[in-house]
Amino acid sequence: MNISTIDLIIIIAFLVGITLIGIFQMRNKRETSDSFFLAGRDLKWPLIGLSLFAANISTIHLVGLAASGFNEGLVWGSFEWLAGISLILLAVIFAPFYFKSRVQTLPEFLERRYDSRSRTVFAFIAILGALFVHIGLSLYTGAIIFQRFFGISAWTSIFTLSALTLVYYLAGGLKAVVYTQAVQTGVLIFGSVALTIAGLMKLGVFMEESTLMANAAIDGSVQQLGFIDKFMMLIREGQLDVLHTNESITALTGSINEDFSANGFDTLSGSGLTWYAAFLGYPILGLWYWCSDQTIVQQVLAAKTKSDAQRGPIFAGFLKLLTPFIMIVPGIIGYILFKQDIYDAAHSAIPAVSRPGDVALSVLIDKLLPVGLSGLFAAALMAALMSTIAAALNSISTLVSVDIYKRVKPETNDKSLIKIGRVAAICIMALAAMWSTQGDKFSSVFEAINKVAAALSPPVATVLLLGVLYKRGTKEASLITLISGLVLGMTLFVLDFKFTPTGTSIVTEVWGIPFMMQAWWSFCICVVIYLIVSKLTPKSDAKVIKEYTWENPLAIVKGKIEKLNDIRVLVMLLLITIAALYAIFS
Repeated sequence: MNISTIDLIIIIAFLVGITLIGIFQMRNKRETSDSFFLAGRDLKWPLIGLSLFAANISTIHLVGLAASGFNEGLVWGSFEWLAGISLILLAVIFAPFYFKSRVQTLPEFLERRYDSRSRTVFAFIAILGALFVHIGLSLYTGAIIFQRFFGISAWTSIFTLSALTLVYYLAGGLKAVVYTQAVQTGVLIFGSVALTIAGLMKLGVFMEESTLMANAAIDGSVQQLGFIDKFMMLIREGQLDVLHTNESITALTGSINEDFSANGFDTLSGSGLTWYAAFLGYPILGLWYWCSDQTIVQQVLAAKTKSDAQRGPIFAGFLKLLTPFIMIVPGIIGYILFKQDIYDAAHSAIPAVSRPGDVALSVLIDKLLPVGLSGLFAAALMAALMSTIAAALNSISTLVSVDIYKRVKPETNDKSLIKIGRVAAICIMALAAMWSTQGDKFSSVFEAINKVAAALSPPVATVLLLGVLYKRGTKEASLITLISGLVLGMTLFVLDFKFTPTGTSIVTEVWGIPFMMQAWWSFCICVVIYLIVSKLTPKSDAKVIKEYTWENPLAIVKGKIEKLNDIRVLVMLLLITIAALYAIFS
């Protein structure tokens, strides 16, 4: 890309500024484990909501959703809109227990509900999630962005981003993470909106000049078509549909593969994102990611009040409704306007990019945004990547220090715990850098993170959901479900992993079970295991059940609504909005 001097200055200034904001968060403050890992438990709901959104909407999302828009289109919007349902579950079912228990980590909560064995296994699963999803694939995405903007090698970009992130995280902890995320979220939303508007304006001009439109203007009738109708003529069939049948998603994948083969790229195995796969599979991924992943939930654990712990996730749920329009739609616009430029950029990319969509966002920035704004957006992309990594490092530091080291040596003081956490962060960063080189084995980086989630989420979703809703759930059921579910999930992931870019996904391609349905069926197996073992083992202590289990499912929503800002009113507004979006785009 042709980076101007102004853009380069903005990028450097923004990255340095974000780093300094993070470093100064702990200035003149006494470090304790709560202040470092949980920001002193003093976060209000707007900051929690923005931080939840920013920890999720990272460079992976921006690059991955643009790639998914370039390929299949709006079908990936279900991952964004259904996240609102998961955030509702977090707010109304889990947040009250998390806040009341005053735990530092989610594995610690599982220990209180079950026992220390479940805590250990769950901590291991949480570390795997942070390593493979939040850090490793973020670094891969960063390598693509750095190469496109600066022409530097993958390892140089990975080292640069890792070093900057470690500096401000090791200095400031979670407070550094949430404050830098708040700044980055605003810039990312602004940049994404600007990119979408610029793309739509360019598209309007293109439609007037398009040969396709001219050829279709038999007796001038095309001139009477509206913008959406003309838009539909230029995209792949089904690219603007959020819900698909087996037939329609197969036809869409076939259209993509014809295009890819003609331009010298590997074909896709197909996402399998039918309407039922989305509605059955995503809640499983969402329960793990939004309700139990330490990287995400640590923002809720740091809430100042119970109200903040509940309203923050709902606020994040409303923000998630925006992302298909400002992150997937630009990818669709890129398919119409700059398809050949994207193919050319993918062919010349270093590291190699086997899926052209991964460079779609950088091409859009280069082609659509003016000098200054393109630099700001590029800087925000890299800063967002840093924030995601920093949030994951914080979760890993907390897990290693609190859930592993302190349990071995209970007498360890706060200063030593923080030191152990920092060492763990550095070690995990090195491991994640090695995994990051595998990002080209998937159709898009966004698919990659969800395939990993599909492997890890079923056992966690089972023990967490049934743990707070099913009084008969036992500690033996939790342990056996976590271990067997993890083994099952990792086996399916390895069988489905393409060890070469042109390899075969056994479960998806040979057995015909796409990753979202893998998550659903694994969850069903885990539920059966949990229920059977619970019936065959002694009941949990009555005090534990009373403290950490809802009296009955209706207890969640009972009580008179006296104010419009009641959490149940906010939940209903979010549900109505999600339903309306599905009705419009189905």
